[in-house]
Amino acid sequence: METYHIPVLLHEAVDGLNIRPDGIYVDVTFGGGGHSREILKRLNETGHLYGFDQDEDAEKNTLTGEQFTFVRSNFCYLSNFMDWNGVEKIDGLLADLGVSWRHFDDETRGFSFRFDGDLDMRMNRQAGKTAADVLNTCPEKTLADIFYRYGELKSSRTIAKAIVCARKNRNIRTVRDFLDILKPFFSREKEKKQMAQAFQALRIEVNGELEALKEMLRQAAGLLKPGGRLSVITYHSLEDRLVKNFFKTGDFEGVLKKDFYGNVLTPFRLINNKVIVPDREEIEKNPRSRSAKLRIVEKI
Repeated sequence: METYHIPVLLHEAVDGLNIRPDGIYVDVTFGGGGHSREILKRLNETGHLYGFDQDEDAEKNTLTGEQFTFVRSNFCYLSNFMDWNGVEKIDGLLADLGVSWRHFDDETRGFSFRFDGDLDMRMNRQAGKTAADVLNTCPEKTLADIFYRYGELKSSRTIAKAIVCARKNRNIRTVRDFLDILKPFFSREKEKKQMAQAFQALRIEVNGELEALKEMLRQAAGLLKPGGRLSVITYHSLEDRLVKNFFKTGDFEGVLKKDFYGNVLTPFRLINNKVIVPDREEIEKNPRSRSAKLRIVEKI
């Protein structure tokens, strides 16, 4: 089988779940099935794993056996599908939030500025607006907000203005069309980094990634049994901040709530106070893992 995706922090993330052989677990980012296979190795015949992914390519990697159920869906519908399958509570959930190299290397998907092609960027190509739709229809202020909030680009307003001016002449349809607009605003020294930030911002908007992440985490907290665990791998500061705050305080703003006696009110106990990152050997084998951060919590 062609390698779809090399799982990052494989053993650390799965070990963090502290798996019970007869437990019910969820891998909300099934992808190539690497983490799921490791989880299944640790389950007995009464344990079960649900794998979520909205991408049609991931569905091709589906695993066989009565212990596994594949769910073709965005993980923001976690509770709905658990209810559909008659699951009231789970023992653990794993999320690897990164985009696979397969997506970046597929020139038909529009995720990377290395290839020309249609600007799509949808994880689920059967639904929603494409990246081109966003660029051609969103108001200038909305575009500026997208590139500032999700790409942290200081030139977001001028980029948005240039996009609106460009689309008056013709639709922005391809990666090359988008790059032609962006390049004048980026210095040669930082061009690749800033291009990556712009593409990240557009991808996050197209897929509603941060809102979906928040919804999934809220639902996961409600589904977890006491003692159940969440094991989440993040790759950029925006998603990591949400996960970090939610794990520490139970909300996404990171505001500590205390009871009358000054005890912190939170649904979780931190398993790793210090974030877990890949070692040098893993980074050399899998450069994608370079920015990975693993955080693990246990439901109180």
